[in-house]
Amino acid sequence: MKHLIDIKDLTVEEIDELIKVAKNIIANKESYAHKCDGKTLATLFFEPSTRTRLSFEAAMLELGGNVLGFSEASSSSASKGESVADTIRVVGGYSNIIAMRHPKEGAPFVASQKSTVPIINAGDGGHNHPTQTLTDLLTIQCEKDRLENLTIGLCGDLKFGRTVHSLITAMSRYKNIKFILIAPKELVIPEYIKKDVLEKNNIEYCETTDIEEYMGELDVLYMTRVQKERFFNEDDYVRLKDYYILNKEKLEKAKQDLCIMHPLPRVNEISTDVDDDKRACYFKQAEYGKFIRMALILKLLEVK
Repeated sequence: MKHLIDIKDLTVEEIDELIKVAKNIIANKESYAHKCDGKTLATLFFEPSTRTRLSFEAAMLELGGNVLGFSEASSSSASKGESVADTIRVVGGYSNIIAMRHPKEGAPFVASQKSTVPIINAGDGGHNHPTQTLTDLLTIQCEKDRLENLTIGLCGDLKFGRTVHSLITAMSRYKNIKFILIAPKELVIPEYIKKDVLEKNNIEYCETTDIEEYMGELDVLYMTRVQKERFFNEDDYVRLKDYYILNKEKLEKAKQDLCIMHPLPRVNEISTDVDDDKRACYFKQAEYGKFIRMALILKLLEVK
Protein backbone atom coordinates (compact mmCIF):
# COMPACT_ATOMS: atom_id res chain seq x y z
CA MET A 1 0.00 0.00 0.00
CA LYS A 2 1.31 3.43 -0.94
CA HIS A 3 0.83 6.59 1.14
CA LEU A 4 1.79 10.20 0.39
CA ILE A 5 3.35 11.75 3.49
CA ASP A 6 6.23 13.71 1.96
CA ILE A 7 6.76 14.92 -1.60
CA LYS A 8 9.96 12.83 -1.54
CA ASP A 9 7.75 9.73 -1.42
CA LEU A 10 7.20 10.32 -5.14
CA THR A 11 9.86 9.93 -7.81
CA VAL A 12 10.21 12.56 -10.53
CA GLU A 13 8.70 10.03 -12.94
CA GLU A 14 5.67 9.54 -10.66
CA ILE A 15 5.20 13.31 -10.33
CA ASP A 16 5.39 13.74 -14.09
CA GLU A 17 2.83 10.96 -14.54
CA LEU A 18 0.45 12.57 -12.03
CA ILE A 19 0.76 15.87 -13.90
CA LYS A 20 0.07 14.07 -17.18
CA VAL A 21 -3.07 12.44 -15.76
CA ALA A 22 -4.26 15.73 -14.22
CA LYS A 23 -3.90 17.51 -17.57
CA ASN A 24 -5.83 14.70 -19.21
CA ILE A 25 -8.60 15.09 -16.61
CA ILE A 26 -8.77 18.83 -17.39
CA ALA A 27 -9.17 18.02 -21.09
CA ASN A 28 -11.54 15.07 -20.66
CA LYS A 29 -13.51 15.54 -17.42
CA GLU A 30 -16.44 13.37 -18.48
CA SER A 31 -14.17 10.35 -18.97
CA TYR A 32 -13.36 10.33 -15.25
CA ALA A 33 -16.86 10.89 -13.82
CA HIS A 34 -17.31 7.28 -12.60
CA LYS A 35 -13.74 6.16 -11.93
CA CYS A 36 -14.32 5.98 -8.16
CA ASP A 37 -17.91 4.75 -8.04
CA GLY A 38 -18.42 2.94 -4.73
CA LYS A 39 -15.22 4.37 -3.18
CA THR A 40 -15.16 6.65 -0.12
CA LEU A 41 -12.67 9.37 0.86
CA ALA A 42 -12.44 10.37 4.54
CA THR A 43 -11.21 13.93 5.17
CA LEU A 44 -9.83 14.19 8.72
CA PHE A 45 -8.96 17.83 9.31
CA PHE A 46 -7.71 18.51 12.83
CA GLU A 47 -6.79 22.03 11.68
CA PRO A 48 -8.91 24.57 9.72
CA SER A 49 -8.81 24.51 5.92
CA THR A 50 -10.91 25.76 3.03
CA ARG A 51 -9.20 25.01 -0.28
CA THR A 52 -7.39 21.81 0.63
CA ARG A 53 -10.37 20.12 2.29
CA LEU A 54 -12.94 21.26 -0.26
CA SER A 55 -10.70 20.46 -3.23
CA PHE A 56 -10.19 16.91 -1.90
CA GLU A 57 -13.93 16.54 -1.48
CA ALA A 58 -14.65 18.03 -4.91
CA ALA A 59 -12.00 15.74 -6.42
CA MET A 60 -13.59 12.59 -5.01
CA LEU A 61 -17.13 13.68 -5.88
CA GLU A 62 -16.15 14.47 -9.47
CA LEU A 63 -14.64 10.99 -9.70
CA GLY A 64 -18.01 9.54 -8.68
CA GLY A 65 -16.99 8.64 -5.12
CA ASN A 66 -18.32 9.51 -1.68
CA VAL A 67 -16.92 11.72 1.08
CA LEU A 68 -17.14 11.71 4.88
CA GLY A 69 -15.12 13.35 7.62
CA PHE A 70 -14.76 16.36 9.91
CA SER A 71 -13.37 19.86 9.48
CA GLU A 72 -11.97 20.62 12.95
CA ALA A 73 -10.57 18.68 15.88
CA SER A 74 -13.30 19.93 18.22
CA SER A 75 -15.92 18.03 16.22
CA SER A 76 -14.03 14.74 16.51
CA SER A 77 -13.21 12.41 19.39
CA ALA A 78 -9.75 14.00 19.49
CA SER A 79 -11.44 16.54 21.77
CA LYS A 80 -12.06 13.64 24.17
CA GLY A 81 -8.44 12.55 24.04
CA GLU A 82 -8.60 9.86 21.36
CA SER A 83 -5.22 9.20 19.75
CA VAL A 84 -4.50 9.66 16.05
CA ALA A 85 -3.72 5.95 15.79
CA ASP A 86 -7.11 4.95 17.17
CA THR A 87 -8.95 7.45 14.98
CA ILE A 88 -7.21 6.08 11.88
CA ARG A 89 -7.96 2.48 12.78
CA VAL A 90 -11.65 3.30 13.11
CA VAL A 91 -12.00 5.54 10.05
CA GLY A 92 -10.11 3.05 7.90
CA GLY A 93 -13.07 0.73 8.37
CA TYR A 94 -15.41 3.35 6.91
CA SER A 95 -13.38 4.48 3.92
CA ASN A 96 -11.02 3.46 1.11
CA ILE A 97 -8.59 6.39 1.41
CA ILE A 98 -7.93 9.14 3.97
CA ALA A 99 -6.76 12.75 3.57
CA MET A 100 -5.50 14.09 6.89
CA ARG A 101 -4.41 17.51 8.14
CA HIS A 102 -2.92 17.88 11.63
CA PRO A 103 -1.13 20.68 13.49
CA LYS A 104 1.54 18.28 14.82
CA GLU A 105 4.46 17.48 12.55
CA GLY A 106 4.68 13.77 11.86
CA ALA A 107 1.06 12.95 12.75
CA PRO A 108 0.19 11.72 9.21
CA PHE A 109 3.27 9.50 9.25
CA VAL A 110 2.11 7.96 12.54
CA ALA A 111 -1.30 7.48 10.98
CA SER A 112 0.22 5.70 7.98
CA GLN A 113 1.87 3.17 10.30
CA LYS A 114 -1.53 2.12 11.67
CA SER A 115 -3.78 2.56 8.66
CA THR A 116 -5.35 -0.17 6.57
CA VAL A 117 -6.02 2.30 3.72
CA PRO A 118 -3.81 4.87 1.90
CA ILE A 119 -3.07 8.07 3.85
CA ILE A 120 -2.55 11.44 2.16
CA ASN A 121 -0.82 14.14 4.21
CA ALA A 122 -2.93 17.28 3.71
CA GLY A 123 -0.53 19.33 5.85
CA ASP A 124 1.23 18.65 9.16
CA GLY A 125 2.20 21.78 11.09
CA GLY A 126 5.05 23.67 9.44
CA HIS A 127 6.50 20.47 8.03
CA ASN A 128 4.99 19.13 4.81
CA HIS A 129 2.11 19.79 2.45
CA PRO A 130 2.81 17.47 -0.50
CA THR A 131 -0.50 17.89 -2.35
CA GLN A 132 -0.04 21.66 -2.33
CA THR A 133 3.35 21.02 -3.89
CA LEU A 134 1.77 18.84 -6.57
CA THR A 135 -0.73 21.65 -7.15
CA ASP A 136 2.15 24.11 -7.51
CA LEU A 137 4.01 21.86 -9.94
CA LEU A 138 0.89 21.38 -12.09
CA THR A 139 0.34 25.15 -12.09
CA ILE A 140 3.90 25.87 -13.19
CA GLN A 141 3.74 23.17 -15.85
CA CYS A 142 0.43 24.47 -17.23
CA GLU A 143 1.39 28.16 -17.10
CA LYS A 144 5.07 27.97 -18.09
CA ASP A 145 4.96 24.71 -20.09
CA ARG A 146 8.03 23.40 -18.30
CA LEU A 147 9.49 22.48 -14.91
CA GLU A 148 13.11 23.14 -15.91
CA ASN A 149 15.16 26.28 -16.63
CA LEU A 150 13.28 28.50 -14.20
CA THR A 151 14.13 31.29 -11.78
CA ILE A 152 11.68 31.10 -8.88
CA GLY A 153 11.16 33.82 -6.29
CA LEU A 154 9.79 32.71 -2.91
CA CYS A 155 8.57 35.62 -0.80
CA GLY A 156 7.27 36.04 2.75
CA ASP A 157 7.29 33.45 5.50
CA LEU A 158 10.05 31.08 4.43
CA LYS A 159 10.70 29.86 7.98
CA PHE A 160 7.33 28.31 8.81
CA GLY A 161 5.97 27.97 5.27
CA ARG A 162 5.52 24.25 4.68
CA THR A 163 4.43 24.95 1.07
CA VAL A 164 7.77 26.67 0.43
CA HIS A 165 9.81 23.86 1.99
CA SER A 166 8.04 21.19 -0.06
CA LEU A 167 8.25 23.19 -3.29
CA ILE A 168 12.00 23.73 -2.92
CA THR A 169 12.47 20.01 -2.29
CA ALA A 170 10.43 19.07 -5.35
CA MET A 171 11.84 21.66 -7.77
CA SER A 172 15.42 20.86 -6.75
CA ARG A 173 15.09 17.63 -8.70
CA TYR A 174 14.59 19.45 -12.00
CA LYS A 175 17.35 20.91 -14.21
CA ASN A 176 18.63 24.48 -14.10
CA ILE A 177 16.48 25.82 -11.26
CA LYS A 178 17.46 28.98 -9.39
CA PHE A 179 15.74 30.26 -6.24
CA ILE A 180 15.50 33.85 -5.03
CA LEU A 181 14.63 33.68 -1.32
CA ILE A 182 12.90 36.90 -0.21
CA ALA A 183 12.20 37.24 3.51
CA PRO A 184 12.79 39.42 6.57
CA LYS A 185 15.66 38.15 8.73
CA GLU A 186 13.21 36.69 11.27
CA LEU A 187 11.55 34.48 8.64
CA VAL A 188 14.44 33.26 6.49
CA ILE A 189 14.55 29.73 5.12
CA PRO A 190 15.67 27.13 7.72
CA GLU A 191 19.31 26.09 7.62
CA TYR A 192 18.42 22.44 7.04
CA ILE A 193 16.64 23.34 3.78
CA LYS A 194 19.70 25.25 2.60
CA LYS A 195 22.17 22.53 3.58
CA ASP A 196 20.21 19.32 2.94
CA VAL A 197 18.35 20.37 -0.20
CA LEU A 198 19.80 23.42 -1.96
CA GLU A 199 23.51 23.03 -1.27
CA LYS A 200 23.44 19.24 -1.34
CA ASN A 201 21.95 19.33 -4.84
CA ASN A 202 24.09 22.27 -6.03
CA ILE A 203 21.02 24.43 -6.57
CA GLU A 204 21.77 28.10 -7.17
CA TYR A 205 20.07 30.46 -4.73
CA CYS A 206 20.42 33.88 -3.19
CA GLU A 207 18.76 35.55 -0.21
CA THR A 208 17.43 39.10 -0.05
CA THR A 209 15.01 41.23 1.95
CA ASP A 210 14.03 43.32 -1.10
CA ILE A 211 11.12 42.03 -3.18
CA GLU A 212 11.97 44.32 -6.13
CA GLU A 213 15.71 43.62 -6.34
CA TYR A 214 15.41 40.54 -8.58
CA MET A 215 11.88 41.09 -9.93
CA GLY A 216 13.01 41.36 -13.55
CA GLU A 217 14.71 37.94 -13.44
CA LEU A 218 11.78 35.91 -12.13
CA ASP A 219 9.79 33.37 -14.13
CA VAL A 220 7.67 32.48 -11.08
CA LEU A 221 6.91 34.57 -7.99
CA TYR A 222 5.48 32.54 -5.11
CA MET A 223 3.99 34.76 -2.42
CA THR A 224 3.13 33.46 1.07
CA ARG A 225 1.32 34.93 4.04
CA VAL A 226 2.87 35.39 7.46
CA GLN A 227 1.05 32.69 9.40
CA LYS A 228 -0.39 33.94 12.68
CA GLU A 229 -1.01 30.38 13.88
CA ARG A 230 2.74 29.59 13.77
CA PHE A 231 3.75 32.50 16.03
CA PHE A 232 4.11 32.29 19.80
CA ASN A 233 4.44 36.06 20.12
CA GLU A 234 1.57 38.29 18.97
CA ASP A 235 3.85 41.35 18.75
CA ASP A 236 6.21 39.58 16.33
CA TYR A 237 3.29 38.61 14.11
CA VAL A 238 1.88 42.16 14.02
CA ARG A 239 5.32 43.57 13.19
CA LEU A 240 5.93 41.18 10.30
CA LYS A 241 2.49 40.47 8.82
CA ASP A 242 2.58 43.36 6.31
CA TYR A 243 6.32 43.23 5.59
CA TYR A 244 5.71 42.47 1.90
CA ILE A 245 2.75 43.64 -0.13
CA LEU A 246 2.84 42.90 -3.86
CA ASN A 247 1.10 45.59 -5.90
CA LYS A 248 1.08 46.80 -9.52
CA GLU A 249 3.94 49.24 -8.92
CA LYS A 250 6.25 46.47 -7.75
CA LEU A 251 5.47 44.51 -10.93
CA GLU A 252 6.61 47.24 -13.33
CA LYS A 253 10.00 45.56 -13.88
CA ALA A 254 8.58 42.02 -13.99
CA LYS A 255 8.48 39.83 -17.09
CA GLN A 256 5.26 39.89 -19.08
CA ASP A 257 4.94 36.12 -18.71
CA LEU A 258 5.67 36.04 -14.97
CA CYS A 259 3.55 33.48 -13.12
CA ILE A 260 2.37 34.91 -9.77
CA MET A 261 1.36 32.19 -7.31
CA HIS A 262 0.05 31.98 -3.76
CA PRO A 263 -1.13 28.89 -1.82
CA LEU A 264 -3.93 30.99 -0.27
CA PRO A 265 -5.54 32.18 1.92
CA ARG A 266 -4.35 35.67 1.09
CA VAL A 267 -4.41 38.36 3.75
CA ASN A 268 -2.59 41.56 2.70
CA GLU A 269 0.47 40.24 0.88
CA ILE A 270 -1.02 40.62 -2.63
CA SER A 271 -2.99 43.78 -3.32
CA THR A 272 -6.36 43.23 -4.99
CA ASP A 273 -5.21 45.49 -7.83
CA VAL A 274 -3.03 42.57 -8.99
CA ASP A 275 -5.99 40.18 -9.33
CA ASP A 276 -6.91 41.32 -12.85
CA ASP A 277 -3.32 41.18 -14.09
CA LYS A 278 -2.93 38.35 -16.62
CA ARG A 279 0.13 37.19 -14.67
CA ALA A 280 -1.92 36.48 -11.53
CA CYS A 281 -2.34 32.69 -11.39
CA TYR A 282 -3.32 32.06 -7.76
CA PHE A 283 -7.04 31.49 -8.32
CA LYS A 284 -6.29 29.16 -11.24
CA GLN A 285 -3.74 27.50 -8.96
CA ALA A 286 -6.51 26.68 -6.45
CA GLU A 287 -8.55 25.05 -9.22
CA TYR A 288 -5.55 23.08 -10.46
CA GLY A 289 -5.43 21.62 -6.94
CA LYS A 290 -8.65 19.73 -7.54
CA PHE A 291 -7.35 18.09 -10.71
CA ILE A 292 -4.01 16.97 -9.27
CA ARG A 293 -5.81 15.53 -6.24
CA MET A 294 -8.10 13.62 -8.58
CA ALA A 295 -5.02 12.15 -10.24
CA LEU A 296 -3.48 11.29 -6.86
CA ILE A 297 -6.62 9.57 -5.59
CA LEU A 298 -6.71 7.43 -8.72
CA LYS A 299 -3.03 6.52 -8.29
CA LEU A 300 -3.29 5.56 -4.61
CA LEU A 301 -6.49 3.57 -5.17
CA GLU A 302 -4.80 1.92 -8.17
CA VAL A 303 -7.64 2.88 -10.49
CA LYS A 304 -6.60 2.63 -14.13
